[in-house]
Amino acid sequence: MAVSRAELSISGKRYLLSCAPGQEARLEELGARFDARVRELAEAMGDIGPERLFLAAGLSFIDELDIETAGGNARALDERIRGLEQRAAFALAEAAARIEALSVRVEEAGEPEGR
Repeated sequence: MAVSRAELSISGKRYLLSCAPGQEARLEELGARFDARVRELAEAMGDIGPERLFLAAGLSFIDELDIETAGGNARALDERIRGLEQRAAFALAEAAARIEALSVRVEEAGEPEGR
């Protein structure tokens, strides 16, 4: 199995990561985003050491993902509810039309002939 390497620079330190061929650019892009987050946190928190900065950056990304996932689940649920409401409204309209048709037939059946 062929293995490639992606080179990442996080907080000025170089990291080489093994990856599948063709994944180098994606890993480098993710590394650049991670580096930006680490630098942002370093500015806000000061020099707390690379391990803590990496931990804080990882946790902040997971927090964002949770928020986005929760929002996505809420949107999906809203769409399902709208679909159910539309189907229920359609079913009620069909039932009302059938009831109206039966009512007309009952009235016609109850009228004396020749009217």
